[in-house]
Amino acid sequence: MSSSSDQAQRAGGRRPWGLEWRSSVWFITLVVGIAITTDLLIYSIIVPVIPFRLQSLGYQGVSGLVGWLLFAYSAALVIFTPPIAFLSEKYKNRKIPLLLGQAALIGSQVMLMEAPTFWVMALARVAQGISACVIWVVGLALICDTVPEKIVGKQLGLAMMGMSLGFLIGPPVAGALDKRFGFRGPFIFGIIVTAIELIGRLLIIERKEAIRWDASFTNLVGRNDPSKERIAYGAVQGEKRPEGSSERVGNGEGDDVAETATPTRVPSRTQAGPENEGQPKDEPSEPAQLSIPRLLFKLVRSSRALSAVFLTLSYGIMISSLEPVLPLYLQSTYGFDVSKVGLVYIAAVVPSFISSPLSGWYADRGGTIVSTVVCLVGSLPFWCLLIVRSHLAYFITMFALLNLFATGSISPITAEFAMVTRSLEGVGYGHVYGAFNVAYGLGSAIGPVIGGQLYDHVTPKQGWLELCLFNAALVVVSTIVTLCWFGETAVVKRVVHYLRRRRSTKRGEDEVAPSDGHC
Repeated sequence: MSSSSDQAQRAGGRRPWGLEWRSSVWFITLVVGIAITTDLLIYSIIVPVIPFRLQSLGYQGVSGLVGWLLFAYSAALVIFTPPIAFLSEKYKNRKIPLLLGQAALIGSQVMLMEAPTFWVMALARVAQGISACVIWVVGLALICDTVPEKIVGKQLGLAMMGMSLGFLIGPPVAGALDKRFGFRGPFIFGIIVTAIELIGRLLIIERKEAIRWDASFTNLVGRNDPSKERIAYGAVQGEKRPEGSSERVGNGEGDDVAETATPTRVPSRTQAGPENEGQPKDEPSEPAQLSIPRLLFKLVRSSRALSAVFLTLSYGIMISSLEPVLPLYLQSTYGFDVSKVGLVYIAAVVPSFISSPLSGWYADRGGTIVSTVVCLVGSLPFWCLLIVRSHLAYFITMFALLNLFATGSISPITAEFAMVTRSLEGVGYGHVYGAFNVAYGLGSAIGPVIGGQLYDHVTPKQGWLELCLFNAALVVVSTIVTLCWFGETAVVKRVVHYLRRRRSTKRGEDEVAPSDGHC
């Protein structure tokens, strides 16, 4: 171990303090989870304040202007995701984009706080969208760079809790700060939170940097534990397997055979042993960097990747379609004001703290298909039950159970994106999470438009009915897509293979039976 450290010292470097914990699984997951929380916190803090700020600046038609500001954010999310994903994989760097994204987030909040005109606000929203691109592409890729394959679903689920936490904290904090300190209060709070979160990003040590100091990735995640096999989950260094050539049966039992199927291992040209443990290993040659058109072509040809993209798109539509509608429905049905609507959101968000890590944990053991289908099918009846107009307690219970299953689906979907890299040569984590971000950005842009149009063009009662039925139908379509194309070997393909094998076996038995009778 000392030889590589000596080489680094001779190169003029010094071993970073806290190397082990700064590059460990738990710290990377914590930093990315807090970054997701901050991103959604800033988003949910700013959105309620912008309409009143536009009114104070003398603008008319505020609702339309707010819609354009929301569109600017989503457009930036979609437009800037591909280049960020491409550059992140090309230069194999995660930390610098994360720091630049945080600087963009701080700058966007200052611009929004002091914006004298609408176009400055729009420019600030574009900067905020770019910052969101970075955390959702580079941050999730950083987790997959660091986390062992066996627990990648669980770690992504833990990080995804930041979505719920950000939405939970943001609206009530924005209302309280705006009432107490004026419109600048929420922005200043957001800047302080962003600056504190920047410290975590500065402390990150990427795996490739840790290896220089003889603290290899496998050391950090427990290579020395002989009772457990640790598999490095690196897309670039790992072995690629053709799509559909899986050893994993996906029986959901969580046995050792199922968990270690098609591993993405870190290859080594040296024999493992105590004498060379900790020595730097020769890295295999990296695959040629794909151009953006070739990369898109490869992703489009993969039914596994396309199904994950579709599920992300449908998730974004379902979740965001309620944003412009739910406050109006609660107001017309129960006479709620803004503060009471926020309480309903809190009741709905809390169950997701359980479902996201739980579904991610089960995706590691039972497979992403089972976890995704359970969440989709579990949410379907509650979309229908929300149509029933009853007591407030009934509505909150149904809405909370809906969110329990609906938000749980995102963890296995993000884990599936990580698994796609194993079957597509030259496709890295940044690429697949770039596709994830584009799909979610499109869904979050389309969803509010669909929800608003369905609700506004009919009576509130009928509009709520149509929106719930639309989302229920989208769940049905998503379930069909999951069964037919999702995963390394889709459920439908397994069933067809089983029936064909059973039919051939029965045919063989029928051919043998007459000959036995003749004898």
